[in-house]
Amino acid sequence: MSKALVASFLLVYFSGALVSATTDKVVCYWGTWSTYRWGNGRFTVDHIDPYLCTHIIYSFVGLQADGNVRHLDEYLDVDAGTIAKLNALKVKNPNLKTLIAIGGWNEGSETYSQVAADAAKRATFIKSALNLVQKWGFDGFDLDWEYPGQRGGAAADIQNYATLIKEFREVWDQHGLLLTAAVAAAGPSVDLSYHVPSLSKYLDFINVMAYDLHGSWESVTGQNAPLYASSIDVEGSQKLLNVDASIRGWIERGADPGKLVLGLGVYGRSFTLASASNNKLGAPIVAGGDAGRYTGERGMMGYNEIVEAQNAGGWTTVWDDEQKTPYMYKGNQWVGYDNPKSIAIKVQYAKSLNLAGVMIWSIETDDFNGLSGTKYQILNAINAALKSDEIPPEPVPTPEPQPTQTTESEPTQASEQPTESSTTQKPQTTKTPESGNESDGVCTKEGIVRDPSDCSVYYTCVSDGSKLVSIQRKCNHGLVYDLELNICNYPQVVQC
Repeated sequence: MSKALVASFLLVYFSGALVSATTDKVVCYWGTWSTYRWGNGRFTVDHIDPYLCTHIIYSFVGLQADGNVRHLDEYLDVDAGTIAKLNALKVKNPNLKTLIAIGGWNEGSETYSQVAADAAKRATFIKSALNLVQKWGFDGFDLDWEYPGQRGGAAADIQNYATLIKEFREVWDQHGLLLTAAVAAAGPSVDLSYHVPSLSKYLDFINVMAYDLHGSWESVTGQNAPLYASSIDVEGSQKLLNVDASIRGWIERGADPGKLVLGLGVYGRSFTLASASNNKLGAPIVAGGDAGRYTGERGMMGYNEIVEAQNAGGWTTVWDDEQKTPYMYKGNQWVGYDNPKSIAIKVQYAKSLNLAGVMIWSIETDDFNGLSGTKYQILNAINAALKSDEIPPEPVPTPEPQPTQTTESEPTQASEQPTESSTTQKPQTTKTPESGNESDGVCTKEGIVRDPSDCSVYYTCVSDGSKLVSIQRKCNHGLVYDLELNICNYPQVVQC
């Protein structure tokens, strides 16, 4: 081998090693409403391991029409001290960075569109966000507008969003703060929403939500986050609905790979098959799959719920080698998801493109209780893959699952099924800050109880270790609590 060839090899090797070393971010979103879930699904700040994530993003706050930032759950954020407790984790791990996210699916697009179009309101927005971040000791702010130019937004949103981010950057640089955003993955949505070079220039990093690429809004089974296209993806649009096409699309549109963070879904998309005997990828469906026992949303299951289901037995798991993801089925239920093996492959993929790192949506649906035998199985797989090129073997379900409670699941609100990134924010209800106790006479067991005198009001009954306490909540938008479906539903279809 010539000296020139050796020198070239060493240059490529060490350059690659140095660049690959920048693929080190592990960005963890936390959907804080998981505090109100029950049993093995309940997740509080005390469950967070501050060493598994490089960045934790508290989700979400909202935006008022005048541009001011607002708390969506002031009791949880402030009165219960959750924000303060999250930022206190930096005492344990001084290298941890915390951000707070604004937006999410339920916040919609209209208010963001109107604020972004008005210079005075943009200034109010930036000042209000700065006050929030500085007051609570966050290291940065995450923009999760879903999505500019869509869902009631305007065509001008693309430019206005770029202007908003530029103005944020000018202020943020004065204070040494991080500015990030969660963005749509698929090319057609990107073209409607973003001027990619501007986002790449002004954001510290870009969290690409490369999941919800298929789901029960379609007519057949599909993987939540396939790495590559399947051989059954014959149309051009179908070939865009995978992680590889999404990430390469962002790069082709002008994004710096070193600012892209690959989003990983810590959950699966579930389906109810039209026929239990036809259980392959692309099989016809009639609806979303059964709701997870903790997330309570048809058409999806948290990874922790998937582990519990597998532990209970009866599921057949199939590895989809084309798309590098597994799926499982049992009877008429079908779930496409990610496991430690597919996650590790995606981490290696991110490293191969010298991306900034990976992101998870979301930490509270990882196996944080260790029902698989390993606490935080997905996050541990991510961290291991960042340090190694090895791919872990298929996980084996734990034969004897830990006992779980059998009370009702946490409710969701009725909503239309989105076509992308619905899990960026689970539908919320409004909770009042007062918690009850045994003397209320409301709670007899953990679960959900509807108010006998007002069907729009219900109570989440949880144990504080010594007694049952009730947390009053209220359905929004004229909805009432549906005892049969365990959701906030339309009054005309609920017996009240």
